[in-house]
Amino acid sequence: MIGFVGLSHLGIVYSLATAAKGFETLGFDPASDVCERLGRGELPVSEPGLAELFQSHCSRIRFASDPAELGKCGLVLISLDVPTDAANRSDLAPMRSLIDTVAGSIAPGATVIILCQVPPGFTRSLKAALLARSVRWADSLFYQVETLVFGNAVERALRPERFMIGCEDPKTALPQVYREWLEAFGCPRLPMRYESAELAKIAINLFLVSTVSTTNTLAELCERIGADWMDVAPALRLDRRIGPHAYLAPGLGIAGGNLERDLVTVRTLAAMHGTEAGIIDAWLLDSRYRQDWALRKVHELVLSRSREAMLAVWGLAYKPNTHSTKNSPALGVIEALPNVPKVAYDPQARPDQAAYARLRLAASPLDACREADALLVMTPWAEFARITPAAIRSSLRGSTVIDPFGGLDQTACLEAGLSYHRLGARSW
Repeated sequence: MIGFVGLSHLGIVYSLATAAKGFETLGFDPASDVCERLGRGELPVSEPGLAELFQSHCSRIRFASDPAELGKCGLVLISLDVPTDAANRSDLAPMRSLIDTVAGSIAPGATVIILCQVPPGFTRSLKAALLARSVRWADSLFYQVETLVFGNAVERALRPERFMIGCEDPKTALPQVYREWLEAFGCPRLPMRYESAELAKIAINLFLVSTVSTTNTLAELCERIGADWMDVAPALRLDRRIGPHAYLAPGLGIAGGNLERDLVTVRTLAAMHGTEAGIIDAWLLDSRYRQDWALRKVHELVLSRSREAMLAVWGLAYKPNTHSTKNSPALGVIEALPNVPKVAYDPQARPDQAAYARLRLAASPLDACREADALLVMTPWAEFARITPAAIRSSLRGSTVIDPFGGLDQTACLEAGLSYHRLGARSW
């Protein structure tokens, strides 16, 4: 049996993916109410395909809040999401506490994997601390890079691109129980030192940040010189040095929690070890500037003409297919405009509207538009693209649409009489 310790987003998705591969699976969490709800099929997180995955494979997974149940597992994965604080630093305390809770219940001969995102040096120091306490399973401790992406978590868990495995000695063969689990997913395996694997996750995110930052810098230039980033991006995808899968969509800086967490981690490590990391500060500064694109457009196009304007906001989550609002560009705009009335709608994210001045949550996208002077499409949910621009125009009091991600049909918006503004292109 394979056990997962910690049933937050990460643990739920990976445990169900494991059951889908035919393994008998145990999900452990010290919160009994979480286990009871999951046992009834009540999923506390939302992901495309997750409910269907549970329905198809629930016969091979059970949930327990008694750590003694983990003693039956030959392979145990620590799978608690690692939160970030307001400064985007990892809070490892909940995970450390969870490991202490289960350490004595895991079988001495079990193989244990740290699946949570941790800073370089964590796994080696954890192993040393556990061995000092005579925890026998610590001799078979590994770190595995999690590649959870909110909104696409099920697909990535079922069909991973590769497994990056942190080992004390990468030349030593992996335990059979671990190897059998990995082989079920049919992807390349990259064993490496603990610290290399811990840094590999950060390296992936930093390369992504570099692409995001470059794309946003050039997209803004497109707006000023009359170019269109949508014309430029295909040329880059056909360049072998960049490739067809490069992240070339302009956006509102770095949202969510993981990317900024990794930037802060690298900046901290560089300061500790005396290395140069000025590029990290540049990326963070660039992100702050990009996050204000929509706010600058609101002031330019709406508030400079009427201080009594009302805004409709579509989307509060930091990206589609998630309820997370961590570093959400939409909430950034809302917070920056405390004196402006705002009506917002999001399919999943439901923040406390009382925490934001002059904010009301609407029951539908078009309800949010009623009597608004401008519409801001801050999260490109697919359902927004299915609403006709004619319906938007008839609901709005004004005609301004600020659509940073280009989720709406620009031609249809113009034909409906809307003034349309997209990041990376001149305004219409």
